[in-house]
Amino acid sequence: MSDPTLSPETQPVQAPIATMPGPEAHDAKETVDSIAILDECWDVNACIDRYLWALYQRTPKEDTIKVPEQRTVTVKKKKRMVKVTRTFTKLVDEDFAWKDTKAAERAGMPMTDYVIGGMDRTFKLKLFHALLAAEQAGLSPGITSAFRDDYRQSIASGLKAASDRSYHGGSFRGGYGHGLAADIVSVDGATRDARWRSSDRLWKWIDAHGKELGVGRPYLDRDPPHIAPIDGKEYAAHNHGAKTQQAAVDLRTRNRPAARDKHATAKRAKTAKSSKVRTI
Repeated sequence: MSDPTLSPETQPVQAPIATMPGPEAHDAKETVDSIAILDECWDVNACIDRYLWALYQRTPKEDTIKVPEQRTVTVKKKKRMVKVTRTFTKLVDEDFAWKDTKAAERAGMPMTDYVIGGMDRTFKLKLFHALLAAEQAGLSPGITSAFRDDYRQSIASGLKAASDRSYHGGSFRGGYGHGLAADIVSVDGATRDARWRSSDRLWKWIDAHGKELGVGRPYLDRDPPHIAPIDGKEYAAHNHGAKTQQAAVDLRTRNRPAARDKHATAKRAKTAKSSKVRTI
């Protein structure tokens, strides 16, 4: 596939109209000078990579993980108090910035080439347009994770696909250069709670406008930051159920009048038969 050239398709898009975030949303950690990055852009691929990398660099890599903890507790067992060891789960804040760094070192690549370069080129273009449009709408998007190889996926926390099957770039999906997912949050807010609230606004903006730009959230609230192309297998696989369910509802709605008519006809026939028997 030849390199795309600067054309109307690759120019910065006009942002869809969106509700402006509240005052809290202006406490961004760091701003990205989009104009400086995109000005005099002769190599569109390089400029897209620079823009996405700038969003990745400015974004805190924070998460909450579940950590098992063993404790000795006293319980009543067979009328006796005995001590037993039980496992409890506690939530712990984690800074996972080291994971991409370690994975890039293991792959022998600069961080930019690993994190951004590993994504599919067509998806990068869609992601670029979507995040630039979000910025133009007054939001402050950031990227916490983009390409992940099998090793990087194996050290990811929480709900995740098998290491080789991640759409972020697992070997089963094609590996490097074929990453079809990125995790998107907002950098607005001085605290983590504030950033979570502004991220929720960003995700709702993606839900409202992402399809126009070719991206969407396959898992919604189960994995809110996860963004993928809407024409990809992952998005189709996890939105098929909702479409099927809606189709079933529509079918039941269409069939209700026919079912009522059939029931009324059967009831009239039964009544007529009963009257005939009494007359005889």
